[in-house]
Amino acid sequence: MLGTFLVLLYAGASLAQNMCEMGDGYKVRLSIKTALGDQAYAWNENEMFLFRATLAFAMRKHFNDSQYNILVCNETQRVSFHFVVADPRNPHALMEKVQVEKAVRASRHRINSAFLLSDSTLEFLGIPPTLATPFRPATPPWLIAFGVVIGAVCAGIIVMLTSSLVQRRR
Repeated sequence: MLGTFLVLLYAGASLAQNMCEMGDGYKVRLSIKTALGDQAYAWNENEMFLFRATLAFAMRKHFNDSQYNILVCNETQRVSFHFVVADPRNPHALMEKVQVEKAVRASRHRINSAFLLSDSTLEFLGIPPTLATPFRPATPPWLIAFGVVIGAVCAGIIVMLTSSLVQRRR
């Protein structure tokens, strides 16, 4: 009984490691000290649990599916690691990269907010940051250029009229 349990435990750990080495994961870099300065918190197992939970939330919200297993690999002291997402329908396979990318992009703000970070301090390498909507000024640029040109023309007309009136009086 104990031998069977140990074999299953070893096989599970080996399977998780093999899934991490498949190359379908994403590297994450966190710059907590840069973002928060003196108020930076220490990255520990609780923070990693929150990261895995927010990614599982993003996957579940995007696909309206069941539980997702987020595997974290190659964690370093400077808070960078790789993660992969196991397919809930087939635990021995990984989710497609496109699907994981869509889910992360859709919930990027929520993930950043959970850790009090931004797109530049919580980087998902391989997943471009969500871009903000482009700035649209209240007055269109063509209208400003048109106003400047019309103003210059009007000023030129006024200068010509006044100069001709001044020359007539002399």
